[in-house]
Amino acid sequence: MKKHFLICGAVIAALTLSGCASTGNESLRKETEHSVSQKIVQGKTTKSEVRSMFGSPTKTTFTDGGLEVWNYDFANVSADAISYVPIVNLFGASASGKKKELVVMYDEQNVVRRYSMSEADITQKTGLFNN
Repeated sequence: MKKHFLICGAVIAALTLSGCASTGNESLRKETEHSVSQKIVQGKTTKSEVRSMFGSPTKTTFTDGGLEVWNYDFANVSADAISYVPIVNLFGASASGKKKELVVMYDEQNVVRRYSMSEADITQKTGLFNN
């Protein structure tokens, strides 16, 4: 009987852990627009300071004028209830959560010229009826 409870507990723990997923830069996990505004100051914060706070960017691009732009992103999603229903989830399952994005543009002296931090709700759908 005790062995049965241990096996059930392990299965429940595995299902719970498999219902969540995060991707991207972990340093953004706890960040908000307000917390980022306390760390990055336009015209003052340098590229090396941003790298020490958030690590390497997910993507680097350049403006037409040659200014460097760094992009950071982080997404954290959890499986919705329908995803746990056997058979039904093959036809349509979904996960919801939050996506955060930090975009930083530097001037010619490698100082932050502008930045933007945003957070949005996201939904990911899978299955035969969600394609």
